[in-house]
Amino acid sequence: MDKFQISIRPFGVHAILVEWPNQVDEAILNDILKFTNYLATNCLDVSKWEIVPAYNSVTLILRKEPIDFNRLIPRLKQWHGECVDSKPKQKYLWKLPVCYDADFGVDLEEVAEKLSLTIPELIKQHTENVYTVYGIGFLPGFMYLGGLPKSLEIPRRATPRLKVQKGAVGIAGKQTGIYPQESPGGWNIIGNCSVPMFNPKEENPCFVSVGDKVQFYAIERAEYDLHTIEGEVGIFKLDKTEWDA
Repeated sequence: MDKFQISIRPFGVHAILVEWPNQVDEAILNDILKFTNYLATNCLDVSKWEIVPAYNSVTLILRKEPIDFNRLIPRLKQWHGECVDSKPKQKYLWKLPVCYDADFGVDLEEVAEKLSLTIPELIKQHTENVYTVYGIGFLPGFMYLGGLPKSLEIPRRATPRLKVQKGAVGIAGKQTGIYPQESPGGWNIIGNCSVPMFNPKEENPCFVSVGDKVQFYAIERAEYDLHTIEGEVGIFKLDKTEWDA
């Protein structure tokens, strides 16, 4: 596979930004993930460095000392050339439950009307698709999921809400996502996921990684309530399979 051209520039005293072509492309994301895995396993001490991939860039953060940019930039270019045969970390497909009950999907009826869909059609399209995790940010554990069907593309709300419920599932533009905690937000809310997306008490607070896949499935309110209880006591079992496509 041909290598993508990258550009590298300082991003403050302790960080450096590596950028790929400015487009949302899974081939670019795969190149990024191969590079970050190569860095983590062969080049950088991950106890000192934080590696943050997203969409078409990687931010490298040296936690405790300034970066020697003149020394590091040529090395990064060399390492990017060397990682052509390396593999990214194992990716997983996560199947996540969503309750599209009217109490949760506060924008569901309005979105369906604007998209000229019935509510069952909207839910069917939202759950049939497999999404790619292109980035995690904004809030700890907030996944930016690319691959929304064109028929579900809709602008952000004109006026953001001051309070969006934890677990709220929204769509905006070409993306869908889950609010991992209560916060302000401007996405169109169509349901709620019963699985906590971020737990600071866990060794790995966010179980999903950039490059993973997510598919939603619809549940009724009673099942949502059961999942919530199971999540609180730590017995809910996530549906996770290896993704090799």
